Amino acid sequence: MSSARSAAQRSALRQGLAVGAATAAYGVSFGALAVASGLDIWQTCVLSLLMFTGGSQFALVGVLASGGASAGGAAIASAALLGVRNTAYGIRMKPIVGGGFLRTVAAAWVTIDESTAVSLAQSEPRARRTGFWVTGIAVFIGWNLTTLIGALIGDVLGDTRMYGLDAAAAAAFLGLLWPRLTRLQPVAVACGAAILAGILTPALAPGLPVILAAIVAILVGVFNWFSHTRDDAPGQAHGQEGER
Repeated sequence: MSSARSAAQRSALRQGLAVGAATAAYGVSFGALAVASGLDIWQTCVLSLLMFTGGSQFALVGVLASGGASAGGAAIASAALLGVRNTAYGIRMKPIVGGGFLRTVAAAWVTIDESTAVSLAQSEPRARRTGFWVTGIAVFIGWNLTTLIGALIGDVLGDTRMYGLDAAAAAAFLGLLWPRLTRLQPVAVACGAAILAGILTPALAPGLPVILAAIVAILVGVFNWFSHTRDDAPGQAHGQEGER
């Protein structure tokens, strides 16, 4: 069992570092966009250090870019709304991270989409904890470094979207999701959420379609749609009667 546990932790370590690298690449895009929206290099770096949640950061600078300083209130509101999802992540990750004041504070800082996804993709408690911390720390360090790089060379890069950096994080999430699509229910959730997010993306601010797409998972979970549990129940009851 110890060897299997070590293998699970090594797998979580590899996944965490890979996701950290992919997400860090996207930080260059944020740094360049933030400077282009009117922030200076110092403000851009502090924003990544203190806010540290990509969706909220992009929402903030996106609104500022379109409305300038007068749109500051709307920018803050948009960023705060998108940051609400991290509260839900924190509730889910609390049993995995463990107790202790310092650990709780540190975990709150790195409880983001990526660390939560890698952690929950693991099948064993220690591997979940390893995946959470490795991913969170890797993303934090990498994101802040590439934010600085993007802010410094933003004018040289031009439109960073032409390099495909915005697809790096999505590709990493797809890699985590794919092995879990082995039953009808997860496939239905993934397809439904993707369709809803695709429809809403052109009409809503960045990050909001992902939050609303979570409704698909909530509905499927509450009503237990596409699960084989109901189909198996009669057979199980019949088997129990035969044993009696």
